[in-house]
Amino acid sequence: MEANNAVSIKHESERKRQWKKTWNRFMKNKLSVVGLAIIVIIFLSSLLAPWIAPYPEDIGAVVNFDRAQQPPSLEHFFGTDEVGRDIFSRVLYGSRLSLILCFTVMIIAVGIGVPLGLIAGFWGGAINTIIMRTTDVFLAIPSLVLALAVAAVFEPSLLNTMIAISFGWWPWFTRLVQGEVLKVKNEQFVHASLGIGTSKFRIIFKEILPNCMAPIVVKVTLDMGFVLLLGASLGYLGLGAQPPTPEWGTMIAEGRTYLPEQWWSTTFPGLMIFITVLGFNLLGDGLRDVLDVELDD
Repeated sequence: MEANNAVSIKHESERKRQWKKTWNRFMKNKLSVVGLAIIVIIFLSSLLAPWIAPYPEDIGAVVNFDRAQQPPSLEHFFGTDEVGRDIFSRVLYGSRLSLILCFTVMIIAVGIGVPLGLIAGFWGGAINTIIMRTTDVFLAIPSLVLALAVAAVFEPSLLNTMIAISFGWWPWFTRLVQGEVLKVKNEQFVHASLGIGTSKFRIIFKEILPNCMAPIVVKVTLDMGFVLLLGASLGYLGLGAQPPTPEWGTMIAEGRTYLPEQWWSTTFPGLMIFITVLGFNLLGDGLRDVLDVELDD
């Protein structure tokens, strides 16, 4: 028993040392740092939006026709929309909704997909077959098509958009984690834990899950950009947050009528989507290189 405990302690120490080494490598990776800086700036700007936004009242159903469709200026950095609302203020508040959408979808997808993947990979047999065949059914349908179908059933709103996207996103994590568990469950530290009578659930969540965190973290980071694009697409199609809510996809849809003359109505929300997705992709690619993770999507 003492030998088995020694193996577990040694494995825990090695894992901590490896994470410290990984952090040092991360800080040397310029792409990772740039991506992280972009995401941190966007996160802080969304958090401080009530204090940064020059016209916070413009996030609602406000009408100021006397300043409608004004081009970018010192008074209105991003110009104004068709009813005179400050686009810069609305873009700042829109970042809140976009980040809430991304994080909520990831929490739901990870909360469902990771436990199912752990159970399927560790127990195997009939349980694995049932879980993975169900996963394959969801994966057979493109995420956008599935999200459109689910969103169309419910009343258009930000909440229903998050549910619609989450509905088709958890299977990706189930498949990823199940494959990682199959690699890890035959390691010596797992057999040592079984040998000293540790419960299977404790082994799964205390021993195996920490060794699967690297690919999970990388996939979450990379998927944030895809989820943001999908949410903006649903908003653009009228199936997401509804006006006057300042959601980036909805703002692009409202401004497209006035292109190309009033280009700023769509350009700045679209640019924010591009920058945010770029930030998540840079961070995710950097983490994938640093953590030496291969994802089969």
